[in-house]
Amino acid sequence: MKATIQYHPLHFKRPAGTSRGELTIKHSWILEISDDVTSGLGEVSIIPGLTPEFTTLEEYNALIEEYIDRFNSGALANEELKNQSALKFAFESALLDLNNRGNRMYFDNEFYHGTKSLPINGLIWMGSLPYMQEQIQEKLNAGFKTIKMKIGAIDVEEELKLLRNIRKEFSSDQITLRVDANGAFNRSTAPAILHALADLEIHSIEQPIPAGKWSEMRDLCQSTPTPIALDEELIGINETGAKIELLETIQPQFIILKPSLHGGISGTQEWIRLAENRKIPWWMTSALESNIGLDVICQLTAEYQSDLPQGLGTGSLYEKNFPSDLTVESGFIFKKKGKQ
Repeated sequence: MKATIQYHPLHFKRPAGTSRGELTIKHSWILEISDDVTSGLGEVSIIPGLTPEFTTLEEYNALIEEYIDRFNSGALANEELKNQSALKFAFESALLDLNNRGNRMYFDNEFYHGTKSLPINGLIWMGSLPYMQEQIQEKLNAGFKTIKMKIGAIDVEEELKLLRNIRKEFSSDQITLRVDANGAFNRSTAPAILHALADLEIHSIEQPIPAGKWSEMRDLCQSTPTPIALDEELIGINETGAKIELLETIQPQFIILKPSLHGGISGTQEWIRLAENRKIPWWMTSALESNIGLDVICQLTAEYQSDLPQGLGTGSLYEKNFPSDLTVESGFIFKKKGKQ
């Protein structure tokens, strides 16, 4: 087998606002592993500031080349990828594709064959109040029943006002609302926000305070009136014992999984097993992959029985994405066979 890789930057149609600033370009690499018969594809997807192994583009390119050379010389052990989640996701994806004859069938399940769809949330990016209102209306018009809004960048009262306006028009039975704080608040400000969100019947808040403050997050999870979902908290926790310690210490209401950040496919599967053993629900989210990585995550998600809306509606963010049979309609994603 031989591996090759190509840098493929993705350009956002509109800047994507988060509490860490705006994203205009997404660094991605497409990994291809070939044998004498066929080849398989995987994607290396990183988010600066979130992906711990990424420092600069130049240094990460050098790191990638080192791992490719080691793979091609037969010297790359799987254990070496443990703390390289983005690369591990790409290698695992490409090898699964190769083993299934290169048809981008990563998992032989109903989703791949186009007979199963997955509910997804509509994502509202941070920005000016009119821009966020515009996005909300677009998602509602498109038939989404679950909306996820980024909060923590503009004035929180303005963000709460937006949520109140939605609730005036739609009850929690009609529209499920999630919010993602990306660690924007702290131990002193978070409780009041959690109570304000509870008054609006918000489904959950992702990462209300920065990752790494386990005792503070545990206290919030024990007392919160709004369910808390861990996201960034899981990044860099790749040993089984450490995963168990985190789940049992914090005892979150939910966890959110991104294979490119949470240990690749196998690391994500382990998180799911450990969470389900402790009756902690989960859902999957894209780490802003192209259609190639997104397809892998959708097929992986479909291996499990989860009725929760997933965060997998990111394929339309980019100006020039890869051709794909992934289709989003009325808040569901599925594969429309024959569409490329």
